[in-house]
Order: sequence, then structure tokens, then C-alpha cells
Amino acid sequence: MLREIGRLVTRPATYSRGLHLCLPLAFAAVWIFIDDDHPYVLALLVVPVGLVPAMRLAEGIQARLFLTPGEGSQGEESSISAAPSVRWSDRWRTVLWLEARLALSAVLLAVCVPMILLCADLIGATVGAEPSADALVQITRPHWLFALLIPLPIAVILAVVVGLGELATALARRLLGPSATERVRALEARTDLLLEHNRLARELHDSIGHALTVAVLQAGAAREADDPQFTSRALRAIEETGRAALDDLDRVLLVLRDTTGPGQRPTLADAEGLVESAQSAGADIEAAVTGPLDRVPGPQSREGYRILQESLTNVLRHAGPGPVLVQIRVDTERLELDVTNALPLGTPPAGHGSGLRGIHERAELLGGHAHTGPADGVWQTHVELPLDGTR
Repeated sequence: MLREIGRLVTRPATYSRGLHLCLPLAFAAVWIFIDDDHPYVLALLVVPVGLVPAMRLAEGIQARLFLTPGEGSQGEESSISAAPSVRWSDRWRTVLWLEARLALSAVLLAVCVPMILLCADLIGATVGAEPSADALVQITRPHWLFALLIPLPIAVILAVVVGLGELATALARRLLGPSATERVRALEARTDLLLEHNRLARELHDSIGHALTVAVLQAGAAREADDPQFTSRALRAIEETGRAALDDLDRVLLVLRDTTGPGQRPTLADAEGLVESAQSAGADIEAAVTGPLDRVPGPQSREGYRILQESLTNVLRHAGPGPVLVQIRVDTERLELDVTNALPLGTPPAGHGSGLRGIHERAELLGGHAHTGPADGVWQTHVELPLDGTR
């Protein structure tokens, strides 16, 4: 208990909140100097001031600085918004906040001023000074023992500052906090950001993983072949694949630095380069395209390219001996991708890697579905994407 009291008294927020409670008293003092017969008019003047949209921004910044210092510094979202009023409900909440600030400041003044006067009287009684006519407590027999009572009014002042500060912070979070519309808007923005990061992570995994797989296989094949011509072709394939991966990496980094647009992403029209890259790495691929690829909408074409890229990467890593069949079919309703290859020698893969999971995620985000796994003695990746819209 004593430790908790000591923490409340020593934390900086207690005194910054006390300062925040004292700020309205300066405006009240100016008004009383102008018209001390009608102090309640100050509460009426607060109404038009609070209806000004910029006032919510000013109060939010001030509340963040004094009432919740340090909140939001670690990247978390602040509980008090700092934005101008957009809706009338926000304006009236700002008015209520300003009225509450005046009321809390009045309570602080009503309690602290008598306590300060009492503390002065006790100090005077301790040193033997004569009490004044307007002293809060008339002490006719001064004594040094009155010094023991001096901490009491100080403790009352600290308790009032702590209590009113906590109340002011709670009211600020309630009245100056984000409205339901602002919370929904922030949630949508955060969701969009997470989805974009997830998409970029999948693209990096697919692109860089494919490039590294081709480079490793080409380098291994060149070492085993010990043929200068084959080595030259392998190095050329590694160079082309690495250059394409660097282009993808530059594009992703550009998106991370600049939110103006996603940049140019590869589509199924570039699938021929993927097939040639896998063939140069030693895969025996037979590809067939049915239907016009140029009629596939942008999202389906881009995600279809990445799905094909990840499928061919898995082929290079895990496929058994035998040809690889790649079929791309486009009609008026759907896009179908089929990649079929022989199962590897030994135990078939479990099929729970991040690449296969990315294939399923891409298909589901576009309202389609994917199947990956052994079927009829081969490993099959089958994906269907609807072309009439996305979910």
C-alpha cells in the first residue's frame, strides 16, 4: 500500500496532470478580472469555443502531453485522439470536455486554497507568529508541536491532485478518445496495412525463393557436368533469374518506402519466363495455355503468376524424375492452373510449408480455392480463381 502511494506521488504524470488542471484557472482569473459578478458566464462561453473543430485537435494534443505522457511512444495507439472534429457528436463531446475541465479546476481551487492557507497558519503557529484576522484557524497559543500537523494539508493536496488527475484522464479518454467512426476507420487502415505487409512477404518468399532455388540447382549441375558450355549457360540462367529477383526486390522495397502505389507487378503474360527459368534449371516442363491470358483481370493475373512461380519452385526442390505438366486454362468464368509432377523418391512431402500455405491464401483472397497434394501417384497443384469478381 505504501509502495503504491509512493509510486503515485513520485511519478511525473501526477504533476503534469496537476498542471493541466491548473491551466483553466488562468482563463478564469482573466474573466473574473473583467466581470467578477457573473463567473458562470465563463461556462456559457465554453460552448461556442468547443464547437470549433480545431478546438478538439488542440485539446487532444494538450491532453496527450499532460494527462498521458509517454503513451503511444512505443508504437501503440494513443487512447486520446488528436484530430479536428468531423461530426457534430465530436463537437459536443469537446464541449462536455471543456465544461468538465472547468469543473475539475474549480474543485481543485476550492480544496487546495484552504489547505495552503491552513499550512501557512500551522507554520505561523510553529514559529510563534501572531495569527492574522482572516486566518483559517485562529491559534492563540503557538507551539512547536504544530509542525507535526503541517504534512496533513500537504497530503490532502496531493490526494486531491492524484484523484482529480485520474478522473480527468478517464474523462479525456472518454470524451476526447476516438469515436466509433474513427475507430472503424483506424481498424480498416490497420487491416489494409497488415494485408499489404502479408502480400509483400508472400511475394518476397516466392520471388527470392524461386531465384535461389534456380541458382543452387544451376550451380550444382554446372559443377557436376564439368562442361564449359554448360557452365556458361548455367551462369547465364543464374544471372537472368537473379536480375529478375532483384527487380522484384527493388519493387517491394519501393512500396515499403512510398505508399503512392504498388508499382508494376508481373502477370501471367510473363509466365513464359518462369517456365524457361525452370527449364534452364534442369526441369522437363511441358506447358500448355488455353484461352486468352490478356483477358484475365489484373488481380487474378498477378496472383496467378505468383502461384505458378511458387509451384515451379516446389517442383525444382522436391519433384521426382519425369516430366512436369503445366496447364493454364482461361474461360469466361474462371482461371485454372494445374502443375503436375512425379512424387519424389522416398516419403512424400507433408505439404505444410509456407509456400503451399501462400498458394492457398492467395486463392482464398480472390474467392477461389486451391488443392495441393498427392493424387493418383503424382503431386498436383490445382488452383481455380473466379474471373467475375473478388471477395
